[in-house]
Amino acid sequence: MPVKAMDLFDAYQKSALPKDHGFLVSSFFSASTAYSRYEVVSYSNVKSIYPNEAGLTFQTDGKKIFILVEPSNYHQKGTEPFLRDSSEQIQHRFSELELYNCKNLAKVYYSKEPVMSYGSFTIMRPTGINFSFVFYALPDIKESLNTFFEKTFNKEAGLPLADCKKIAPAITQSIVTKMGFTSTEA
Repeated sequence: MPVKAMDLFDAYQKSALPKDHGFLVSSFFSASTAYSRYEVVSYSNVKSIYPNEAGLTFQTDGKKIFILVEPSNYHQKGTEPFLRDSSEQIQHRFSELELYNCKNLAKVYYSKEPVMSYGSFTIMRPTGINFSFVFYALPDIKESLNTFFEKTFNKEAGLPLADCKKIAPAITQSIVTKMGFTSTEA
């Protein structure tokens, strides 16, 4: 049975990072609230990957989407996501995000369209409870990503399981349809 996902930095150490196509998922959890940020990057045709002080730099183009999970008591609800404190910030305005309202009054925002990164991008080394995974572009990638988001939204971000079962497939579908690379893009 092939490996579906692996810790990104372990995969790098074991020379197990796919060069042709992969999906990188990083999480950033607030230490004091259930506020959570996720970054998902798809890439193709890597020229090189090298470590630096901050993390791993990929010499290739990447498509990135962002996911925010805001608890009901989040103190900056009205502040545009691109204007928030750096630890809670993403590169979008509310108008560039899809919104899902949970039963517990939490909100889940996710990118309507990916942001293109040309030439190179860096995945930051996770600290604390944060993590970064590489998902291999296998035929069942959709199921793997869906299960991952469903579980982490519920366990780490504290969303009700019923909401996770609705929002995870919508986000996964967006990733799979909007973040793949065609031979003309790579």
